Amino acid sequence: MHQVEAFTAEGVVRGAMSSVSGGGAGGSLSTTPAVPSSLEIDRATWHPLVGGPVERRGPIRLPADDVLVLWADGQDLPIHATWHDVELELGPYMVSGMLPTMPGFDPGRALARPGGLFILIRDARLALLGNPDGGRVERSHALVNRYGVERVVASIDLGYYFPGATFVQPAGAG
Repeated sequence: MHQVEAFTAEGVVRGAMSSVSGGGAGGSLSTTPAVPSSLEIDRATWHPLVGGPVERRGPIRLPADDVLVLWADGQDLPIHATWHDVELELGPYMVSGMLPTMPGFDPGRALARPGGLFILIRDARLALLGNPDGGRVERSHALVNRYGVERVVASIDLGYYFPGATFVQPAGAG
């Protein structure tokens, strides 16, 4: 069983999944993870963003499209990667961390395009937008729903990674 946290627009579901796959060693998620179309989460608890009590919900099925950020224990990180600082805004969350690309990645000439729903981020820090005092969650890695990203701050062009997002270069870059 893998422990998971699924961050949605309304709250966070915590629980366990019997399998989290994507092609990495030992059934772990890879750089382009193949997350199932729905997540079967056992022993689930619901943590609403707007306050209120934590609810025990038992086993639930959560559509992957409803998940903005996903964490699962046991993630293998790519060994041969170049890591780029990114800040992402999606739904009620700000996510910062490092995104892997292959060494020598040239955004304008790259033939390999991300194909899955989720993108891997290392050293992930999650906070609520507009609530800097609300605390933050830090994980060694997280998977971000690339179609839910509305704004990206990065020093390289990541348009293929986050279609539909607004891109901003960090101050002092370029």
